[in-house]
Amino acid sequence: MNIIVCIKQVQDPDIPPRDFKVDEEKMEILPPANVSPVISTFDENAVEEAIALKEEHGGKVTVVTVGPENCKDSLKKCLAMGCDDAILLNDSCFENSDAFGIARILAAAIKKVGEFDIILCGRLSSDWGFGSTGLALAEALGLPSVGQLQKITVEGTELICERALEDGVEVVKVKTPCLLTVSNEINTPRLPSVKGILMASRKQLPIWKSTDIDVDESKIGDSANTLELTKLYKPVFTGNCEFIEDESLEEAAKKLAMRLREDKII
Repeated sequence: MNIIVCIKQVQDPDIPPRDFKVDEEKMEILPPANVSPVISTFDENAVEEAIALKEEHGGKVTVVTVGPENCKDSLKKCLAMGCDDAILLNDSCFENSDAFGIARILAAAIKKVGEFDIILCGRLSSDWGFGSTGLALAEALGLPSVGQLQKITVEGTELICERALEDGVEVVKVKTPCLLTVSNEINTPRLPSVKGILMASRKQLPIWKSTDIDVDESKIGDSANTLELTKLYKPVFTGNCEFIEDESLEEAAKKLAMRLREDKII
């Protein structure tokens, strides 16, 4: 079973909001210094699931990402976890692509990779959280897709997929090749072993440019974006504290209940 995992490198979501700064003029987020970016949370679940499927059914796992040179660190972590190959898609014309542009770049790269059974993605990214790249990629490749999975079972050339819904679980059967997006309920990502880290550190990662893949440059980058960012700012939260007092605790509780009812909180 050959599996391709698409990941995204993001700023660490565990950085406290107070430590972020926003350049409102350039509309850029400025994270604190000396904090390394990480693999997007749900993408790491996708990597773990791909490795688990390979361990159970055999095959190969290839991880792909679009981004700057420092994305090599995230790709090498995937190799250290147990992936077999990793590819970095890096070109100036890829920069500032929206979700659909990224999907077109990934689709072109995956066609070059060759045959596969499953493409795995996280259900959404830890930064912007649009949740559209995976589905756009499936559309670009003409693949069936199932999203928000919490369990994947292989039955021959078919997969039994459990989808996490707000009010329950939906079971879907899909044939390979297909694209699946996973949620965090599906597994707990493993930590890379020392042996895996040493092996990954010695591996040379290929970097593919636009000339290496058959991608239409007019449909990627700034000029092709369908989403326009008009404003980026840190919201300011304020709060007012009102004390409810009375001669006894019971009377104060009644006044509190009436106050909450007036504000339509209860």
